[in-house]
Amino acid sequence: MRQNRIGKSSKDRVAIALVLCFSVVALASVFTVKSSIDKINLSNDGMIAQNSKPEEQSVTKPVPTVDSMDNPSSKQGENNSSEKSAASSWALPVDGTVSVKYSTDVPIYSKTLDQYMVHNGIDISAPLDTQVKAVANGTIVNVYKDDALGTTIEINHGNGFITTYSNLSIDSMVEQGDVVKKGDIISGVGDTSLFEALDGPHLHFEMKKDGQLVNPADYLPL
Repeated sequence: MRQNRIGKSSKDRVAIALVLCFSVVALASVFTVKSSIDKINLSNDGMIAQNSKPEEQSVTKPVPTVDSMDNPSSKQGENNSSEKSAASSWALPVDGTVSVKYSTDVPIYSKTLDQYMVHNGIDISAPLDTQVKAVANGTIVNVYKDDALGTTIEINHGNGFITTYSNLSIDSMVEQGDVVKKGDIISGVGDTSLFEALDGPHLHFEMKKDGQLVNPADYLPL
């Protein structure tokens, strides 16, 4: 009987020990899970704080006024006006009628070549040997025979202006380096241009400003 009690007592102690062990394990699991949850919450709080941006402050930028900045179009207008006023005192290169206009954007029909081509200057029709004159004071910079436009003379007038006279009758009246004045006779109207041979006697006249072709009609008193 006593042995039974001893055995039963031993079993009870084992059971109690097992219960205590399970309790300890359960408590440890609870604390572990709670600690993990706290870490996750802390991490999320940190992310939110990092991603949140401070409220942007609106900054009103001053609007520039006409007085506070340069006006390029106004300056361009002044430049064009000064060029036109300077050119308005130039003379016509020959007395005649404009037969072919300046056209570098839209090709025009060439009777001689039987095709459409751009025209870098103006043609002024006049009888053969009509006097061709310098349109302004300047220096003869070139006298030559052009394969396409015939006998040609170039004059540098300064301020970036160069004028070219082609389809001339003679090239012996002036030479490179000669200084000429407005209205000085430099040659005569000819028929030496191969590319414009069917257009009749005329002066082919071109003008450049700072190396770029310009429309002579915008400058000469035509």
